[in-house]
Amino acid sequence: MTTGAPTSPYTARPRRSRLRRFLPLGVAAWLVLEIWLLTVVADAAGGPTVFLLLVAGLVAGSVVIKRAGRRAFQSLNEALQRGGSPERGGGNGLAMLGGLLLILPGLVSDAAGLLLLLPPVRKAVSRYAEGALDKRLGRAASGGLGDAFQQVRIHRPDGKVVQGEVVREERPEPGERRPPLTR
Repeated sequence: MTTGAPTSPYTARPRRSRLRRFLPLGVAAWLVLEIWLLTVVADAAGGPTVFLLLVAGLVAGSVVIKRAGRRAFQSLNEALQRGGSPERGGGNGLAMLGGLLLILPGLVSDAAGLLLLLPPVRKAVSRYAEGALDKRLGRAASGGLGDAFQQVRIHRPDGKVVQGEVVREERPEPGERRPPLTR
């Protein structure tokens, strides 16, 4: 659909974030490290030992995920029976992440998963993640998250952004009756 508005032939390419730039490189390096470490351990201890280590990681990870999920469900159920919200900082999410890392084949991921199962490490990672999230939300656009749902951005074909607010006033027609609002 064309609107007749002139478009600029020079469109600026948006900058990629650091995470999007380096994440594929980090994943590739992690995979190479996992494969190299598995071959080193297989040369030293033998193939069946490595296979048993991988199977043990799979079984332990599934048990950890099952227990953490059960704990999270029980916490949610108890909170709903009390009429409140579940407690923060239960650590079930990080325990599930630790179980997932145990399930992934590789010795580095197993070591990271086992570290996440230790309560002091889990508490430190939780504090760091909360601090990073708070800092990131603090740097976000002014107005906070609540204002994001009240504002509208219109992208014109020429690339300009027009910000505004949507105000909807519904007035009843002269002959129309509406029921009263009750709580």
